[in-house]
Amino acid sequence: MTMFPDYLENMMRPKIVVFALSSSIELADEICGYMGISRGKCSVRTFSDGEIIVEPEESVRGRHVFLIQSTCRPVSSTVMELLIALDACKRASCDKVTCVIPYFGYARQDRKAQPRQPITARLMADLLEVAGADRVVTIDLHAPQIQGFFKIPTDDLTVVSMIGQYYRAKKLTENVVVVSPDHGGAGRARKLADTMGNVPVAIIDKRRTQPNVAEAMGIIGEVSGKRAILIDDIVDTGGSLMNAVDLLYEKGATEVYAACSHGILSGSALERIQQSKIKELVVTNSMPLSPECKAEPRINQISVGYMLAKTIEAIWDNAPVSTIYDLFND
Repeated sequence: MTMFPDYLENMMRPKIVVFALSSSIELADEICGYMGISRGKCSVRTFSDGEIIVEPEESVRGRHVFLIQSTCRPVSSTVMELLIALDACKRASCDKVTCVIPYFGYARQDRKAQPRQPITARLMADLLEVAGADRVVTIDLHAPQIQGFFKIPTDDLTVVSMIGQYYRAKKLTENVVVVSPDHGGAGRARKLADTMGNVPVAIIDKRRTQPNVAEAMGIIGEVSGKRAILIDDIVDTGGSLMNAVDLLYEKGATEVYAACSHGILSGSALERIQQSKIKELVVTNSMPLSPECKAEPRINQISVGYMLAKTIEAIWDNAPVSTIYDLFND
C-alpha cells in the first residue's frame, strides 16, 4: 500500500510538543533547550475589542501538549489565553494537555477569610478542568491544599532545593538562621534549613490587617548575631518583607538575605527594596521581571527552566517526579 507523504510525516512526528503563551516565552525556550527540542509554533492574537484568540500553527493530533503559561500580570488575560489554548488543542484532537503554570494566579484566594469572599483558587481549578486540562504542573502554590481543588493529577513543585543549592554555592551556611515570615511558612523554612545542613529556624509572628498589609509583632527563635535568610513563596508589594528585614536587624541579625519562589514585585516593591538594608533578594523566573527590577543589583533571578524540563521529561516517561529534587543536592 502506498503511503502518502503527509501520513509518513505524521508517523515520524515527535509525540510531544511544548507551546509557550505570552507570559512564559523565554522560560519555554529555556525548557526546550534543556530537552533538545524546538518550541511549538503557536500564535496569540487580540482583536480590536480585546478578545483573545490562540491558534496552534502545527498539528497536535495524537500528541501530548505541554502549555507553558504563568498566570501573572495581566492576570485575567493570561488566564484566558491558557483556557483558550486548552480548548484549541482539545478541538485539534491532541492526546493529552498538561498545563505548566509556574506561577498559579489567584492562589491567594484559597479560602473565605471574610464573609462573602470568593474562593477563586477553586474557580481556577474548575475552569482548567472544564477547558480540558489532563494534568497541572505548578510551583510553590500559596497553599498546598489547593491541589485538593483539582480532580486531575497536580504536581506542586518546590524551589526550596534549588534555593538551598544556591546558598550552599555562596558558602552561606555558617552562623545562619532560616526565617519564616509567618507561621504558615514554617514548613518551607524547615525544608530550606535541612538542605543547608540542618541550620536553626526562626518564625516571625505576623498579623495581616488587610490585603498587601501586614504587621510584624515579634520573633520566635534566636537571630541575634546571625545571618538571617528569609524564605517565602511570594513577594508582591514588598511591605511585609521589608518589615521583616527591619525587625531582624532590630533583633540583632548581622545580615539579612531573602529568597522567594515568585517575585511579583508590584507597586512600590522596587523602591522599598532600594531603600532597605537587605543584602540580596533571590527570585525565580517563574514570571518575567521588569527591566527596572532586573537592573537592581540586589535582586538576583535564578531559573526554574531545568527543573521544569526534567519534570516534563518525567511525566512523558511515566517516571517519578519527586526524584527531580535530587538534582539539586550537590
